[in-house]
Amino acid sequence: MIYEFEAKTEKEAIETAAAELGLEQDQFDVEIIETQKNGLFKKGYVKIRVHTDAPVEKGAQGTAGNTAAESPRRESLFADPFPKDEFEKQLIDFISSVIRKMGYECSAEIMFREDRKIGIRLSSPSSSILIGRKGKNLDALQLLANVYAGHLGSGDVKIVLDTENYRIRREESLVRLAYTTADKVRTSRSSVLLEPMNPFERRLIHTTLNEIGDVETKSEGEGLYKQVRVFYKGVR
Repeated sequence: MIYEFEAKTEKEAIETAAAELGLEQDQFDVEIIETQKNGLFKKGYVKIRVHTDAPVEKGAQGTAGNTAAESPRRESLFADPFPKDEFEKQLIDFISSVIRKMGYECSAEIMFREDRKIGIRLSSPSSSILIGRKGKNLDALQLLANVYAGHLGSGDVKIVLDTENYRIRREESLVRLAYTTADKVRTSRSSVLLEPMNPFERRLIHTTLNEIGDVETKSEGEGLYKQVRVFYKGVR
């Protein structure tokens, strides 16, 4: 299901979504649709779109002010790369089997464990192919892993796949891109439309530039892979 929320800041919008849907913040994915900073004649706001497959509690109790404080403490466990239960074993076997059927050698192990989230590291001599252009192959494999997790009865657990630390390197690259693009639009007093990105990548661009006073961002397009337009304040 998809829901939209608006608030003064990204944090407030996410907390509002969690309170109104009766969900923990790690039970849904957040896509920042539009940001607008305070101006002389207009108030700033952040508009988000929430994607979730978790059951939503109608009339859920709670307020935006205390939702974050009541979220359970999340701990990452990096010590044990081996499956700790049947669910993790079946998940790793499934991912390894899919990649082998694609024609590539690969081993998979647990990278981290958090509340309702499991990271899996893929090791393969064909890592660049598993990643694909802009990580699209890795995203597709991750989607399959999450669908299979739901088939196993753990649809509330988010599966994250990575190889060769691609996710971290991609985040660093996108942050640099965001700042470089902001400099361009401030110099040209115009706008720049970035390449299509998945919701997580778009959110990273929005968040990175959210504190730059004379630059704003907005997602454009349809489907999963939308584009972010970065524009000089007052120019759209």
